[in-house]
Amino acid sequence: MVTLHRITPTLSASYKTVRLCALQDTPSAFGSTSARESQFSETDWHSRAANLCTQQSIGYLAYHQDEYCGIACGFLDQQVPRSAELVSMWVAPNHRRAGTGTLLVNAIESWARLCAAHTLRLMVTNNNLAAISFYERLGFTKNGRTEPYPNDPNLIEYEMSKLLL
Repeated sequence: MVTLHRITPTLSASYKTVRLCALQDTPSAFGSTSARESQFSETDWHSRAANLCTQQSIGYLAYHQDEYCGIACGFLDQQVPRSAELVSMWVAPNHRRAGTGTLLVNAIESWARLCAAHTLRLMVTNNNLAAISFYERLGFTKNGRTEPYPNDPNLIEYEMSKLLL
């Protein structure tokens, strides 16, 4: 059974491992790169983990049979009141289509509701059709906002959102 562990500074090494795996596995799904983040120091990873356990943010690692197999993070949007963002969503290939992704998204959604957010938003690249379909099954819809994907000018990112009311 998959369980979720909140990302805290004590899990910074595991967070680093999962994040770098995610960036290597699905590079066009993230706004950063493995080359960039693999240069971060242990202090950087500790600080990043600390930034995921505040009143404005949360992060989870999915854990199954002695290994971390997924990640999802949430942030309250400081620019848009009552809105939260789902970021860094990833599930290891051998754990996909087994409910791990749904568990992670539901955890971020529950956190957003507890924070009184009315909307949960995310960005997804136009070539990530499996992710788009996954998010649609969970009730997210494209809301019309797009932006260029920062790491490849041939891709765009769609914003998807879900009302939490």
